[in-house]
Formats: sequence, C-alpha cells, structure tokens
Amino acid sequence: MSASTSKFAGNHILSVNQFNRDAIEYIFHIANQMQPYAQRQKRTEVLRGAILGNLFFEPSTRTRVSFGTAFNLLGGEVRETVGMSNSALAKGESLYDTARVLSGYSDIIAMRHPQAGSVAEFAAGSRVPVLNGGDGANEHPTQALLDLYTIEKECHAHGSSIDGLNIAMIGDLKYGRTVHSLCKLLSLYKNVHFTLISPTELAMPESILTAITNGGHQLTVTDQLSGSLDADICYQTRIQEERFTSQSEADKFRGKFRLDQQIYTKHFQSKTVIMHPLPRDSRAEANELDNDLNQHPNLAIFRQTDNGVLVRMALFALSLGVENLLQQHEKPVLWHTPKSTL
Repeated sequence: MSASTSKFAGNHILSVNQFNRDAIEYIFHIANQMQPYAQRQKRTEVLRGAILGNLFFEPSTRTRVSFGTAFNLLGGEVRETVGMSNSALAKGESLYDTARVLSGYSDIIAMRHPQAGSVAEFAAGSRVPVLNGGDGANEHPTQALLDLYTIEKECHAHGSSIDGLNIAMIGDLKYGRTVHSLCKLLSLYKNVHFTLISPTELAMPESILTAITNGGHQLTVTDQLSGSLDADICYQTRIQEERFTSQSEADKFRGKFRLDQQIYTKHFQSKTVIMHPLPRDSRAEANELDNDLNQHPNLAIFRQTDNGVLVRMALFALSLGVENLLQQHEKPVLWHTPKSTL
C-alpha cells in the first residue's frame, strides 16, 4: 500500500503487511490532525450519517470502545454486536453470510474474532471496508499502529527516532498478537535492536524472528530478565490465558516477569519508556505492572490508549476517503468537561 489516498479509500485494513513506511507516515500525519477533535477543542461532523458496525465476538474493552469513540468523534453513529452467543454465528451462520448481511447495514465495520484468519474471511464477504480489531493469536494491526505511533512520539520527546531504537519485549510473546504485529512494523525501520524476553515455551514465533533478521536488525532472545538493559522502550505483555488449553497451564507462567519500581530501576535506564497493550493483569499472582509505577513519568500505557483513538480516527477517515474534509465540517464544542488533576 502506498501513501496515496486511493490506496486507503474503500479498502480493508486486515494486516500490518499492507503497510510500507510511506503509508505509516501518512496515517500518522492524519492522526496528528485528529488531536483537537479528540481533546474536544473542536468537533467535526465529516462522517455525519455514517454507520460503524462494531462487531466484537471476543471480550474487549479498550479496543471496542476506542473504535466506537473514534467514529463518534468524526460525527458517525455506532451499532454494536458483542459476544458470539448474541449473534447468528451461534446458530451456525457462516462468516461470509454474516458479512453479506451486516455490511448492508453499515458503511464500515470493525471486527474482533477469536480465530486466526477469521476477519479476512469475513472481509471476503463484506461490501464495505473492514478493520481488523484482532483475530485470535494472529494479528492486531490497529494496536500495532497505535503502539508505533506512541513509540514515535515518545522517541521524539527524548530527541530520538524509531531508526536505531532499542526495544525490550517481555512476557507472552508466543500468543501476544500485539507484539507480532508491532515487530513486523518495526522491521520496516533501520537498525532496531530487539531484546525478546519470555519463558522458552512462550517464545516469539519463528516467522516473526525471520522477519526481524531479514530486515537486518539486531536480535537477542533470552528467558531471563537480567543485567542492565539499554532499552528505549520496555514493552510488557499479559499472559494470554484465553489462548491456553487449560487455566492450570496458563497459571504456570503467571507472574513470571513482573515490573515494579525496584525491578525497573535495577534493569532499565532512567530514560526507558514503559508500554503495555492492556489490559494489565493486576491480580496479586500476576501483577505485571505494579501500581507503584502509576505516577512514573515514563509509564506510557495511558498515553497509548489516548493515541489509539487518534490512530483509529485516522484509519476511519482514510478508509472512507474524508481525511481532507475534516475542517470543512467543523463545529464548535458546546459543552465543557472538567479535567481531572490526577
């Protein structure tokens, strides 16, 4: 996909494999323009009358609400289907038939499904653009884009860039679809050093390792968090318990790699930015990111969620071909939302 508008408008967004650096930079350029709308400084009704079909057949909070919020902020309306049991899929309807029907009710669709490749299968039957909100352990392209957008902004704040980045990824790298997609995007850049830290049983898939090495990047794979890591980014992941065959199997790895202020100080630099795709598992037996990091200035997890709205707004605008019409449909904000001091 090139950065030209014609390559976005009307097309599905199913995989990070669709994007080159020019396309990514164009998405981020449009995302930057969404800032005043997301911050409620002004609003746009560029998608007034448009309908988003928000189809989430797997549990989700941030991604589902973020997609809906992004579409609402562009003036559009949202119709949701949540849970497999609440859809005709529970009655044996195929993804193709579901797509043919629901795409007749929507102008664009965001979808999450527990099976790898399912969103692409759905898109084959859709009459409108489909955005992949996560398909099993396969991919999560919009999360990867918002993560990369966050990395770019955090690097810029520290006077650096993604080229030459040093990133440590920690946790469940086998089933964590966010790190799969993010590694593919980072491989488009230059001289990135990946340090992959996970239990041996949850190591990064070989196909992702190949993409990294084929890109000419440095790669360190280990099952220990040890020593001092000169990382610009520490990307922590949750144990994906829903991907395991049993709860007891997942429990073997819960709490294996924790991060609190003491561990952070021991292994990372004062500049290291802490990221996590969320939800973070805060149960005592896991405690992936301790609450003692909540006020740390390098904790970027909530900046990630804010950035997710910007990136998804950009993707909606691009997919529907209205990214150059935002200002023409601006309206004043008629309300005031008090800002928390926390």
